[in-house]
Amino acid sequence: MSQIPFSHINWTSIEKVEYKGEKGFSIWQTIQYPGLRIRLVEYSINYSADHWCQKGHIVHCISGEFTSELSSGEKITLVKDDSYVVTDNASSHRSFSINGAMLLIIDGDFLK
Repeated sequence: MSQIPFSHINWTSIEKVEYKGEKGFSIWQTIQYPGLRIRLVEYSINYSADHWCQKGHIVHCISGEFTSELSSGEKITLVKDDSYVVTDNASSHRSFSINGAMLLIIDGDFLK
C-alpha cells in the first residue's frame, strides 16, 4: 500500500450512493485510496443484504444495531460502539438491520 498523506475527511461533502438490498437499502459514502477503502454506511430500517460477502472488513457501529449472519449459521449483533474484524475469505457473512444502523467500514489489501 502506498503512503497516504494526512487527509481530512469532511463526510458532508462525500457523495451518497444508494444500494438496494434484498429488503431495504444501504447508503454508502466512500473514500478510496490505493489498497484502502473507507466508508460510512447507513442501513435503512428493515435492511437485509442481497449477497454473502467474502471480503475482509473492520466494521464499527456508530449508531443503531445490526446483525451479521455467518455462513456457519452463527449470528453476531453489534450495537453502538461495537466492532468486528474479519479477513478476506475467512467467514462468509451478510448483514441485516431491523431498526437501521450507521457504520464505519474499512477494508483493503491489508486484510488479505
